[in-house]
Amino acid sequence: METKFKFEKLIVWQQAMDLGEEINIASDTFPSKETYNLSSQIRRAVDSIALNIAEGSIRQSYAEYKRFLGYAIRSLAEVITCLHKSYKRKYIEHSQFKTLYNHCFDLMNMLVALKKKIV
Repeated sequence: METKFKFEKLIVWQQAMDLGEEINIASDTFPSKETYNLSSQIRRAVDSIALNIAEGSIRQSYAEYKRFLGYAIRSLAEVITCLHKSYKRKYIEHSQFKTLYNHCFDLMNMLVALKKKIV
């Protein structure tokens, strides 16, 4: 696929996009009673990560870029909390929780490093 926008080349954005798809697949298995609760919440939060990275990269200033990366980090924290709830409610197995959790951890480190790098 051809990339024309700067953010599409960012590994952190690519990883956020991948995590979004992984979470989407995982939340498909949640019970129907969670359709408008936990399923919706985790999907919106995970999608918000890549959206904020993209929006921040088309910035007016570095301060604005850092602000949007902060939003992405907060959305990722929300995803991690939803993962814990999903595991505690037995909607996902331990192995799936660990895989997604580790992906979140790696993405968090990337986001924090990028935010620190911006002057």
